[in-house]
Amino acid sequence: MSRDPERSAAADRGDGPEALRAQILALVGEYHARFHQPGPFRPGKTRIPYAGRVYDARELQGLVESALDFWLTAGPLANRFERGLRRHFGSRDFLAVNSGSSANLLMVATLCSPQLRELLPPDAPPPLEPGDEVLTPAVTFPTTLAPLVQHGLVPLLVDCEVGTYNVDPALVEAALGPRTRALFVPHTLGNPCDMEVLVDVARRHRLWLLEDGCDALGATFAGQLCGSFGALSSLSFFPAHHITMGEGGGVVVNARGLARTARSIRDWGRDCWCDPGCSDTCGRRFDWELGELPRGYDHKYIYSNLGYNLKVTEMQAAIGLAQLEKLPAFVAARRRNFRRLAEALAPLAGHLVLPVVDPRAEPSPFGFPVSVRGGVDRSELVAWLEAAQIETRLVFGGNILRQPGFRGIRHRIHGSLERSEAILHRTLFVGVYPGLDDARIDYVAEAFRGFFQRSARRAAPQIRSASA
Repeated sequence: MSRDPERSAAADRGDGPEALRAQILALVGEYHARFHQPGPFRPGKTRIPYAGRVYDARELQGLVESALDFWLTAGPLANRFERGLRRHFGSRDFLAVNSGSSANLLMVATLCSPQLRELLPPDAPPPLEPGDEVLTPAVTFPTTLAPLVQHGLVPLLVDCEVGTYNVDPALVEAALGPRTRALFVPHTLGNPCDMEVLVDVARRHRLWLLEDGCDALGATFAGQLCGSFGALSSLSFFPAHHITMGEGGGVVVNARGLARTARSIRDWGRDCWCDPGCSDTCGRRFDWELGELPRGYDHKYIYSNLGYNLKVTEMQAAIGLAQLEKLPAFVAARRRNFRRLAEALAPLAGHLVLPVVDPRAEPSPFGFPVSVRGGVDRSELVAWLEAAQIETRLVFGGNILRQPGFRGIRHRIHGSLERSEAILHRTLFVGVYPGLDDARIDYVAEAFRGFFQRSARRAAPQIRSASA
C-alpha cells in the first residue's frame, strides 16, 4: 500500500496529527493550571455560591479533543456516556437528553404514547390519556409539573413535609381518585422520598411511578439508588447539579416496554433506531409498511410518535464522561459538607427547622434547606446572608399554584396545602456542593449564628424596657 508522503514526513518529524493532538491537549492542561484555578477564600469578600461547576483539566481536554474530531451531534462519546449511566443504575436503558426539563418532558410524553399499547407487557398499567390524574407534590420545580399540563393530564397536588420538603407519604393513598393513573415524585434537594410507601401504593393500585431525580444523583433509599425505583426517572446535568455537561440531562429506563418509545420521542419521533451516521441497522430500511405510508417508504423517515430533538452533542458527552468518573467523590463531598453544616447549626434549632432525613435514606444533597420559625423573617435572613456574600435560593416554585404561569391550570388538590404554603413563605437553602471547603462551610455557619446573635441583641433592650 502506498504511503502519503506528506503524512509520512510529518510522522518522521513528530508533528503528525497524533503528535499535534498531544501537544494541543498538553497546552490545554497548562492553560487550566494557569487560568482556571480558584482564588483564595477571603471571608466576606469571596462569593459563596449555592452551586457551581467543579472540574479539572480532564473536562477541558475532553472538550477540546471532541472539537478536534468535529463529530458534533451525539455519537460514540454520547453512547459511552449512556452506557456508563446504564451501568450505574443497573437499568434497562439510559437516554441522554439536553436538559433535566427535557427528561421530565420525555418521561411524560413516553407514557402518553399510543405506541405503548403494542409494546407494554400485559401486567403494565395502560398508557396515560388526557384527563388522567398524576399525583405530585405542590412544592416542585416548574418543569416537573409543566409536562403534565402540556399533555392534558390533571395534576393531583398533595401537601409536603416541612423538613424533608418531599411529598407527605401519609397522604398519598388517600388522595387517589378513580382517574389517578401515576405518581410523579421529586427527591427534593437530593433527600429521598419514602420509596417504600410510594412503590407499594403504585404496585397495589397499578399506577405508573415516575421519579424526578434531577437533584438526587447518588442518593439511596434502603440501600437502593434513587432513580431505580420508578418506571422512568429523570436527571439533570446543569452546572448546579451533581455532575455537569453544561446543559444536559437523562432518563433512566427501568420498566419493560418503554425504551423504544422513549428513544423514538427523543429522536424526532422516528420509528428508525439507527445511530447518527448509520443506515439500515434493521436490515429492511426499504421494506416497511406502517400507517398509511406506501410500502417501502424509507424507514429513516417514518415517524411513529409525536417527537422532538432532545439529543446531546458529542462535546457535552466528552465533559460528562470526565465528570462521571468524579461522581463518587462529588457525592462524598456533598454529604461531608451537609453533615458539617448540620452539626454547626444544630444549636439554632429553636429558630430554624433543620433538614429531616429518613433513617433508611442516604441523601446526595443538592443544598441545605432551613425553614425559619418563632417569628423570624425569612427576608431579613436572606438579606443578611446575601450581604455576607453567601448565595441563597428558595425551594424552587414553593406552592406552585401561586406562580403566575400556573394560575388557572386544571388541577385537583387533596386536603390542605398548608405546609406547602409555609415552605413558600419560610424556607430557603444554601449550598453544599463540592467546590465548598471547610473554611467556606464554617463561614456560612458563622453567618447564620451572627444573624441570630444580632437579633437577640436587638431584642434585649425591648425586654428590659418591658420589665421596667
